[in-house]
Amino acid sequence: MRIELLAFPDVQMLDIAGPAQVFTAANELALEREAPPPYLVEFVAPVGTQVRSTSGLAFATSPLPDARTPLHTLIVAGGRGVTRAAQDDALRAWVEQRARSAVRVASVCTGAFMLAASGLLDGRRAVTHWRHCERLAREYPRVQVDRDPIYVQDGSLWTSAGVTAGIDLALELVKADLGRAVALDVARSLVVFLKRPGGQAQFSAALALQASDDRFASLHDWLAGHLDEDLSLTRLAQVAGMSERNFLRRYREATGTTPARAVERMRVEAARQMLVETTLPVKRVAVKCGFGTEETMRRSFMRAQGVGPMEFRERFGATERGG
Repeated sequence: MRIELLAFPDVQMLDIAGPAQVFTAANELALEREAPPPYLVEFVAPVGTQVRSTSGLAFATSPLPDARTPLHTLIVAGGRGVTRAAQDDALRAWVEQRARSAVRVASVCTGAFMLAASGLLDGRRAVTHWRHCERLAREYPRVQVDRDPIYVQDGSLWTSAGVTAGIDLALELVKADLGRAVALDVARSLVVFLKRPGGQAQFSAALALQASDDRFASLHDWLAGHLDEDLSLTRLAQVAGMSERNFLRRYREATGTTPARAVERMRVEAARQMLVETTLPVKRVAVKCGFGTEETMRRSFMRAQGVGPMEFRERFGATERGG
């Protein structure tokens, strides 16, 4: 299976090196077992025979191949130089044509901007680094930007979040090609998780809230440990040591959201983690995370994820057990 990793000046080095090492590790494991290596990995670039990354490290690349030759996987890296690369008419045309010859196409981090500029993400779900999701949605309104997951698959198109998420993506591609056991062996050889589930958040709800303003950091820390309790406006105002009216006004100013919406986000995040990492029945997850009922949790999931908890678990999580 031929893998081409597209680079350009000022590419993010780990966007290239991370996925490349996953496929290389799969090859090395195959050789240890006296089996043929499953991948042929090549770095390609539109200019020169060497590309310098944002870290200052340079690496050898091959010229862009004929876009019509057969290809298994095209992976487009991200980095500071992606904006300039996406403005290159010839490179955009090559990416679009190369995608037609490929079994699948993927991007790491802001590499999604190149795919979007080439029209490949029109009408598709996609993700990029959380810092750039808003810009991707604004500049390419035909792309269905999913701001939360580590990676997203929409048919033969895969996109992933920032930097190390490229490793998670590559492990998932190996799993799709060679099976879970091989992907697990690769992960062990690289001393990483088999994979973080694609539905795992890039940025936790508590951190996202605290990133906007740290005035309520202690409240958010407290919330994380009390999600199964009464978290009404009255209770939260008491914990914050404010009147309800003052708390509501200041909280909105500090975080850009309401206390009720913040509680819902944190409960959904806790439920997602339980659905992925445990086999607890959905009904029990709903109670443990403070939703009370399965239907209340389902409505919150639909607002936050666009899918219900059962579908979320089917995509990313453990198999539910009764009881």
